[in-house]
Amino acid sequence: MQEALKVILEIQELDMKMLRLMRVKKERQKELNHLRAIIDDFKRQVSEKDEAVFEIKKSIRIMETQVAEGALRIERLEAKQNAVKKVEEFNALSHEITSAERERTNFEQQLSDLTDQLSQEEDSLKQLNESLASTENNSRALEEEIKESIRLINEEGQILFKERESEKVKAPEEMLRIYERLLHNKKDRVLVPIENRTCGGCHIVLTAQHENLVRKGERLVFCEHCSRMHYWQESEVADGTSAAPKRRRRRTTTTS
Repeated sequence: MQEALKVILEIQELDMKMLRLMRVKKERQKELNHLRAIIDDFKRQVSEKDEAVFEIKKSIRIMETQVAEGALRIERLEAKQNAVKKVEEFNALSHEITSAERERTNFEQQLSDLTDQLSQEEDSLKQLNESLASTENNSRALEEEIKESIRLINEEGQILFKERESEKVKAPEEMLRIYERLLHNKKDRVLVPIENRTCGGCHIVLTAQHENLVRKGERLVFCEHCSRMHYWQESEVADGTSAAPKRRRRRTTTTS
């Protein structure tokens, strides 16, 4: 039983390393996604501003046409007024010319407002393009660093996976199945020691009977609180594995 637990413990250490790598990779991927989201947002803003500038330019062309048509209409009315002889017709044309001039003035004001708006939007578009270029330039090195970090994590993960596969064949099939099911549920250590009669996983105090069963090491013993598998801390289960506790050096005392 102890040899089987040693194999499971070694597998668990490899799994813990892989889980840590996966968490780091996830965080790095989030950083990368955040960078790309910032750039995509700038591109969206640039696209929207570009569309706004296009629409204003289109409105300006329409307004310029209306101003020109208004001026031409006034010229024609003035020419017609110069040709009439009756006062009634002259006065009627004067009213029409005044109305046309007001309309042209209104068009010219709208054209002036649109021109000012275009200038503001083009300045804004220029700033957005500069910000986008700066952000892309600054993020390029960081993005490459993150990608390289993820590549190295993947490489290390593959090495750990191969080591795990090598250890896996040494483990009893049923024990390995139980271990992997617990690992899948908890995403944490599931083979833990008993220390001071407490579970090394949930840290709840256990009974003396439970402790004795674990100490004997004759069969698998599970924590009645968290379902983790227990091994006796002072046994040889962890010896020779990467989970072995560091032993404290005894102090030597000298007498004077």
